[in-house]
Amino acid sequence: MTKKVAVAKLDRGGDHFEILIDPDAALELKLGKPLGIDKVLIHEEIYKDAKKGLRASEQSLKKAFGTTDVRKIAEIIIKEGEIPLTSEQRRKLVEDKKRQIVEWISRNCIDVRTKTPVPPQRVENAIEQARVSIDPFKSVEEQVQEVLKEIQRIIPIKVATARVSLSVSSSHAQRVKGLVAKMAKIVSERYRPDGSWEAVLEMPAGIQDMLISRVNDITHGDADIRILEIVY
Repeated sequence: MTKKVAVAKLDRGGDHFEILIDPDAALELKLGKPLGIDKVLIHEEIYKDAKKGLRASEQSLKKAFGTTDVRKIAEIIIKEGEIPLTSEQRRKLVEDKKRQIVEWISRNCIDVRTKTPVPPQRVENAIEQARVSIDPFKSVEEQVQEVLKEIQRIIPIKVATARVSLSVSSSHAQRVKGLVAKMAKIVSERYRPDGSWEAVLEMPAGIQDMLISRVNDITHGDADIRILEIVY
């Protein structure tokens, strides 16, 4: 079977650089998978024009990358540069990144009018309505503030933290504490003489309803849970 060959490109230091790659392996490496550069790089050469076979000069490599090590430079080009994608590959990557961004926003934000969490579908609809561009290779953290800025024109949301007080009986204390420790920060806590447990918690405001629901499931509704404040 003939091995697929594609060109990865990067402009840096005022020069243009290209390498010949296996496009599928390059995509895996760019997405952070632990893949050796040997599985990605077709030829150990850095070009200024791969089609014409024109190699980049050592001087330009040193200026742009601080080294002439082909393998190190190739990894930089793949991770920071442009690699070819099929339309289906790009669509899947964008959809996956959008899902991650939607989950982050739904978890960490609330509707400032109602002080309630924003369902993922509502966030996704706002992203579509605002025609927000999602970069499949940038992290959620790099993109979420810009996405929020765009969709705040559609829905009134803000990043917020919920502070919650919780009190449960001794029969449920350990199980509830185990759940809470996974979902929230325990700001303060104490066991009363009867073995019941009370605590003040902080958590992303978007999951307050989820936590309350799960605590009520464990205790069959026998818990005292109150939202003390929402901090923007």
